Amino acid sequence: MSSIFIEQLALHGFTSAEIVPLISIAKPLQLPARHILVNQEKVADSIYFVLEGLCHACYLTEQGKQFSKEFYWEQDWIIGFEGLICNQASPYLVETLTATKLLCLPIASLQQWREESHPLYIKLLETQLMYKESKERFMLLHTPEKRYKIFCRNFPQLQERLSDYQIAAYLGITHISLSRIKTRLKEKINIS
Repeated sequence: MSSIFIEQLALHGFTSAEIVPLISIAKPLQLPARHILVNQEKVADSIYFVLEGLCHACYLTEQGKQFSKEFYWEQDWIIGFEGLICNQASPYLVETLTATKLLCLPIASLQQWREESHPLYIKLLETQLMYKESKERFMLLHTPEKRYKIFCRNFPQLQERLSDYQIAAYLGITHISLSRIKTRLKEKINIS
């Protein structure tokens, strides 16, 4: 079992007696790129902890458009809180973007943590809330160029692992707009 997973559980208040049963139910998964973990409009039966690789959550429209929700990478939890709290299907799709190693736990574990107000559940919920507020501010208060600069500064490891289409979708712009932004920024650097 992954020592990173065990360390994260211990860090958030799980005792050895609580960790042992979780390890016994956590199933390791090795998946190829482009594997769907959670289908949009399907009820998730698991939560995931990313050991290696990159995953993506996105909304798919009936017109065939894709809107990027978020990316997940090493030591991230993939949890559909809306589905859990409202007891409903996932409003978005989650897939692997690269070959990925995950630990899969039954959603019942998260439901139990929620009922117990377990410190890890609270931490996961707070992290998600902070991310949502940060992304809302990011999308509403900044120009596309500024969003791209912030993305590059805050997520340099993702910039190297994502295509321009994926970065543009995350920024809420087209890949053509992103290309123009990158060209403008290169020109500014060359002028300086």
